[in-house]
Amino acid sequence: MTNPAAVLWDMDGTLVDTEPYWIRAETELLNAHGIDWSEEQGLEFVGNDLLTSAAMMQDAGLDLPAREIVDTLLDEVVAKIEASVPFRPGALEFLDAIVSAGIPCVMVTMSYRRLAEAVISACPEGSFVGLIAGDEVSAGKPDPEPYLKGAALLGLEPGACVALEDSKPGLASAEAAGTIAIGIPHLVELEQRPGRNLWSSLQGRGVADLQELTSQLSV
Repeated sequence: MTNPAAVLWDMDGTLVDTEPYWIRAETELLNAHGIDWSEEQGLEFVGNDLLTSAAMMQDAGLDLPAREIVDTLLDEVVAKIEASVPFRPGALEFLDAIVSAGIPCVMVTMSYRRLAEAVISACPEGSFVGLIAGDEVSAGKPDPEPYLKGAALLGLEPGACVALEDSKPGLASAEAAGTIAIGIPHLVELEQRPGRNLWSSLQGRGVADLQELTSQLSV
C-alpha cells in the first residue's frame, strides 16, 4: 500500500470549527456600537472572506474602516483560539496518525496567517511543515491556486497529495488543482458525484484509508 506524498489540510470546518467564535465576535462588535444584531443574524457572514463581512457590517451601520473591523475581529478570534481550540471530531487523532506515518502535512486555508498560526501552535509540535494562508494568495478558493501552492511548497505534484476539505469552494479548489480530494461535509452538504470521495467524518479514519485511495490511482 502506498502513502500519499503529503496531506493538505483545510483549517476551518475540517481541522477546527471557529465559526461560533467569528459569529460571537461580529455580534459583540456590532452590539458595542449600538447596532442591534443577533448571533442568528451572524450566520449571514458564514463563508465570507473578512473584507466582505466587514462591508456587510458597515452596511448594517458600523462606522469603522474595513481594515479596523478585520483587525478587531481577528484579535478577538485569535484570543479565543489561544484559550480553547475547537477541534473537529477525530481531527487530532487523524492528524497524529498521518504525522506518525511520516507523511508531511501542509495547511491550506483562506484564514489569515496569524489566525492559522494560532491553530497550528495548538496542534502537537511538528504537525505541519508548511502553511498557505488566505492573505497570501492572489486568488482564493474555489480557484486552484491555494492547493497548487500547497503542493509546490513541498516540491510535489498535486496528484500525489491528498486534500481534506469541508466546503463547496474548498473542495472545488482541491479538485481543480488535481489533488486526491476528500470532502468531509460540515455546515453544508457536498454533492456526491462519480469519482468524488466523501467521508461523513474524520472519526475512525486512519492512514489505511488514505492508502486505499492512492492505491486505486496506481492501479
